[in-house]
Amino acid sequence: MRSKIVLSLAAGHSQAQTSRTVGCSVNTVRLWKERFVGERLGGLYGRHRGRSRSKESVRLEARVLRLAQRKPADGSTHWSTRKIAAEVGTNHVRVTRILAKAGLQPHRLRRYVSSNDPEFEEKAADIIGLYLKPPVNAAVFCVDEKSAIQALDRLDPVLPLSPGRAERHGFEYYRHGTLSLFAALNPQSGEVLGRTSARHTSAEFVAFLEQIVASQTPAKGNSYHRR
Repeated sequence: MRSKIVLSLAAGHSQAQTSRTVGCSVNTVRLWKERFVGERLGGLYGRHRGRSRSKESVRLEARVLRLAQRKPADGSTHWSTRKIAAEVGTNHVRVTRILAKAGLQPHRLRRYVSSNDPEFEEKAADIIGLYLKPPVNAAVFCVDEKSAIQALDRLDPVLPLSPGRAERHGFEYYRHGTLSLFAALNPQSGEVLGRTSARHTSAEFVAFLEQIVASQTPAKGNSYHRR
């Protein structure tokens, strides 16, 4: 890191830019710049050897990292620093430092999509283009389904977290039975209209739209139509 700081400054980069590139604070950049200017290469060596790490500390770090890369046994979705600290018998600040050093972030979750459709990119481009540049004098309606009320089983495997990478879940899933919930939001009043259905067909959706129209006065109905 110290060498990268010196080389970045020698290339003409500012201290702020160097701190962002190397991944340290501006004070750290300033410190090693002054050391190098005053003592040249000798200034890049540490002046104090520091305290050697105990075997107990190494074992503690190994336990923390091992737990962070496994699912909690109590059914929780992920580990918190306090939960790990209680498990290994230390404080959460120390756990935070260990996880940060290893690049692990158990609290973060990213999703990914894997499609076998050979026309996936073309279809995606059509949808994205519709949002970016809708047709002139046309109304674009976005209808989406919320998968949280479905009995889901992920199609793709869950990719565990690793240093510098969050745990990832696939977007695709198996359907083991669903309950369709149709809902409409009036963005002006916050009113929500909804109904459930055992089926998920165009007939049920049209019936829901008719319910919205029938339940609204002309003034209120305009809000839904604009959305």
